[in-house]
Amino acid sequence: MQGKTIVLTGGFGALGRVVAEVAAARGASVAILDHAPGPPDGMAERLGPDALMIGGLDLSSADVATKAMDNVKAKFGRLDALLNIAGGFQWETVEGGKDDAWERMYALNLMTALNACRAALPYLIESGAGRIVNVGAQSALHAASGMGPYAASKSAVHRLTESLANELKEKGVTVNAVLPSIIDTPGNRRDMPKADFARWVAPADLAAVMLFLASDEAKAITGALIPVTGRV
Repeated sequence: MQGKTIVLTGGFGALGRVVAEVAAARGASVAILDHAPGPPDGMAERLGPDALMIGGLDLSSADVATKAMDNVKAKFGRLDALLNIAGGFQWETVEGGKDDAWERMYALNLMTALNACRAALPYLIESGAGRIVNVGAQSALHAASGMGPYAASKSAVHRLTESLANELKEKGVTVNAVLPSIIDTPGNRRDMPKADFARWVAPADLAAVMLFLASDEAKAITGALIPVTGRV
């Protein structure tokens, strides 16, 4: 990662902060874009003064995404990898459900990734070896009851990944996605207190896969949807 500039959307969250800290420890310059107003306690100190952290962003807006990527380029002079971690989850059945659940999942999971990709593309192409890593979902491959809105939006992320990879394969930019099962986060532990947390995917393990896909060593991989499922 030495000399690389990596942008993370959703970087203040449970997964994003781990990916950011591992990337910084490997020598990358890190830029974090998030809807939350600011980083969690201690994150700025761990990343150091060179990190760029911009909160309060609605990346479902194309204009906001474009301005954010321009700010990254202005600070670091380059953009080598985009890791789209921003997103959300909502359980909602079809029967008795409301349209706003589908619209919210579409905005949070697909549109944030799409807008970030579009805004970053000129700089990723300019780098000569750009990388995009999206976060899909294993549950989007076969949706259970109540998972419709979430799974549909994440399935759209999968299709975006495949289509964009094909579009960019002659331009030196790879596009891949990781498909986690249940990530071991404090929020998931609160929601499922009786689960066996050891079976879930540790954020550090998912971070390792994502940063491999963002590295020079992964230049031969594009359009891949890679399951990262632990023992779920």
